[in-house]
Amino acid sequence: MNGDTVRTGDGDTMPTGDGDMGGEIRRLEGDAMSAESGRLEGNAVSGEPGAVPGEGVRDGTGPWGDAFASGGSTPPGDGATGEDAPLPRNDTLFRDDAVPLGRGGPAEGDAVMRAASGGDASAVGGGAADARVVAARGGAEARGDGSGARGDRPADRELLGRVFLARVLEPGDETGGRWVRERGVQEVVRRLREGGRALPGVSQKRWAGLCARADRADPGRDLAVARSAGARFVTPGTAEWPGQLDDLGDARPLGLWVRGGPSLRMWALRSVAVVGARACTEYGAHMAATLAAGLAERGWVVVSGGAYGIDGAAHRGALGAGGATAAVLACGVDRPYPPGHTALITRIAEQGLVVGELPPGDHPTPSRFILRNRVIAALTRGTVVVEAAYRSGSLVTARAARRLGRHVMGVPGPATSALSAGVHELLRADAVLVGDADEVVELVGDMGELPPERRGPVLPTDLLEPRTRQVLSGLPGRGTATAAEVARRAQTSEDDAIARLYELRALGYVERHGDGWKLTRQTMISVRGGRNPC
Repeated sequence: MNGDTVRTGDGDTMPTGDGDMGGEIRRLEGDAMSAESGRLEGNAVSGEPGAVPGEGVRDGTGPWGDAFASGGSTPPGDGATGEDAPLPRNDTLFRDDAVPLGRGGPAEGDAVMRAASGGDASAVGGGAADARVVAARGGAEARGDGSGARGDRPADRELLGRVFLARVLEPGDETGGRWVRERGVQEVVRRLREGGRALPGVSQKRWAGLCARADRADPGRDLAVARSAGARFVTPGTAEWPGQLDDLGDARPLGLWVRGGPSLRMWALRSVAVVGARACTEYGAHMAATLAAGLAERGWVVVSGGAYGIDGAAHRGALGAGGATAAVLACGVDRPYPPGHTALITRIAEQGLVVGELPPGDHPTPSRFILRNRVIAALTRGTVVVEAAYRSGSLVTARAARRLGRHVMGVPGPATSALSAGVHELLRADAVLVGDADEVVELVGDMGELPPERRGPVLPTDLLEPRTRQVLSGLPGRGTATAAEVARRAQTSEDDAIARLYELRALGYVERHGDGWKLTRQTMISVRGGRNPC
């Protein structure tokens, strides 16, 4: 012992035990490097003099390289304190801008889950001690459920709380919406989990039922199931949330489950709802498909409910035109309903969006269909009802659209058709009659989006000079007439009538028979086919 010392990370000194080592070894950014032997002392990787600094850490060939490179625990050593030797940070797995499910794609959370389960402790980026802490927690912060929500950030707690409430509260529950608005998501979640005294606005029986639901709610499981189905949970206040849904007030959804790649917010900005009867006629299906195809060709998103009848025809029309369409379901987005439209809804999810309020696995009920319609009305700029009886659920969508200040339109049907009776009632009130996509766009589009001028067909006689057309109308439909008779009927002079009759003869409208004039056969057919009294 000759008094040579090594300075530790705390500023103390300790003998090195090596009489040949001279000078004091100082720490360089957390790695205790020996000035003469190059020993990496902080991680105790170099167990013998002359070890190359860092060898075995990067390629897994050192004394502890196999365990360290495979994601195992940090090798033993006096310096394994988390700040002695910072481990290589994996910025690909742990990005500072990583967003949880609902604000990004379905692949978030993989790195967090792997690090939390001990699969790659070196990727944590906070040193060996930090890696052991995260791994020991077993994913409590990283959640390990594939959701990507760590639970330790306000945004993550808000996300998990809303997923929890979406499982407990029914869609459109204004009482629950008022609780969230007045008390906040976390307070409502806490009260439901604890049970106890009921929140204001509900009876004790209903409160007991909500608490029973809360006991079974598992937001982590719901997020994992949704992620496996390719869905995400979009919440108010995030970039993808459509602001027009806020018009629903306390009945606003707690969040929306979304399948599909496009942004829900961007698509909702230029969208139109096409709804109607399930038991529709061929006329109704044709009109719905034609309207949807026309809207899709003009760059509008067609929104409907994915049901049989008018809804299915509207979706198929938009898809057939190569356009965009979105289906708003009254069940979990991982459970296509009706079953007969499984292929259609799957195709919509691949090319467009499938949206729903209910958590994964939930089934539809009659009341949920009715409440779903308010989301369709709020998402879109206007609602077109193609066919609807007096008790049709599509009339609920139209009334909700009217309350929210959206445009309400209707496609008329036969006056004797019971399936169009509900539409006719809307038209008698304040709905606007439309017959094609141009008329819809005129209402819901931006300023200047006007339909083309509409007029009937142009007949050859429409191109004649008015005085000449008046002389032509002076000829009888059958038989001949003299020039004097034609002049009297056309209220002109005989000379002017003769001049114009010869002009009409040159154009092939009349022919002369002796002293009389008569219409040619082709003129008589043309006049009868499109007679327009002058």
